[in-house]
Amino acid sequence: MHHATPLITTIVGGLVLAFILGMIANKLRISPLVGYLLAGVLAGPFTPGFVADTKLAPELAELGVILLMFGVGLHFSLKDLMAVKSIAIPGAVAQIAVATLLGMALSAVLGWSLMTGIVFGLCLSTASTVVLLRALEERQLLDSQRGQIAIGWLIVEDLVMVLTLVLLPAVAGMVEKGDVGIASLTVDMGMTIGKVVAFIAIMMLVGRRLVPWIMARSAATGSRELFTLSVLALALGIAFGAVELFDVSFALGAFFAGMVLNESELSHRAAHDTLPLRDAFAVLFFVSVGMLFDPLILIQQPLAVLATLAIIVFGKSIAAFFLVRLFGHSPRTALTIAASLGANRRVRFYSRRTRHGAQPVTASGTEPGAGRRYFVDYA
Repeated sequence: MHHATPLITTIVGGLVLAFILGMIANKLRISPLVGYLLAGVLAGPFTPGFVADTKLAPELAELGVILLMFGVGLHFSLKDLMAVKSIAIPGAVAQIAVATLLGMALSAVLGWSLMTGIVFGLCLSTASTVVLLRALEERQLLDSQRGQIAIGWLIVEDLVMVLTLVLLPAVAGMVEKGDVGIASLTVDMGMTIGKVVAFIAIMMLVGRRLVPWIMARSAATGSRELFTLSVLALALGIAFGAVELFDVSFALGAFFAGMVLNESELSHRAAHDTLPLRDAFAVLFFVSVGMLFDPLILIQQPLAVLATLAIIVFGKSIAAFFLVRLFGHSPRTALTIAASLGANRRVRFYSRRTRHGAQPVTASGTEPGAGRRYFVDYA
């Protein structure tokens, strides 16, 4: 459906539907997130009636992810990140491997190709940034040890996915041609790791001084608007620069932007001033996820959907639980981490961030949109 003012229509329609259905969900004593998702289903192209702009909605949702991760970074120092590295790094990598293998096994049963199985498995392996953080916030666990482990785990997943997205086109080409280009693969991997290291180094060496200085100068003006504007400019600007210059995700860029501001006495004020925008765009995130869902898939592929949900809810969670216990943490901590990781990211985020011109791997092998459709509907 064409709208004369697509941006305004998408924001207004998404927020109004989310509010109404969120209130209904709350009255029924279930999470408002369910209402937000249903609002997206109603506003999506697969249901009759109002249809929001399917191109604008994901972009608006991305703003929510950026502001949310920036807010998390404001409460998360480098010291906190290093404190959980011994479990976050091996745990996240092992959990990604387990979930990817489970996804590949399911794709083989469904008759999909090897590359489709790899991509499908990777889509199932990583947790949703927004869902995880909202769950931790609701339970007031964001500043706890369990919350810090979960966030560290999430950051490692993001770093692994950045590297994976760069390597996937090369791996797909090798599988298609039957030629193992180890040299080109090594170069791609080296360049990606180099860019990530360069971004982190710049943020730690330059950002830790420059960002607090900019914030202090804007606060010294006495203008609330200028201070809030400086927070948004830094969060969005650094996140955008991370993607464009270093091929790092928006979420990771925003997280480090917040983390370098953590040491400033203005961090709490920055978090408070951006809270309304962060919450509003986070709601649009869930609406945009709902817009990707085609209810007919529940009728057309019920067993495949159930099997995929089983991998996400049980396979990933059980793997994470035992991995955390393996590192000597309590069952309570392991249960928190396992439950937090039982929600998947939006696959379209990954598809859009692949900036190397590769076509999405498809389930049918002929139609680029088909494979993505499966992944989005299932994940």
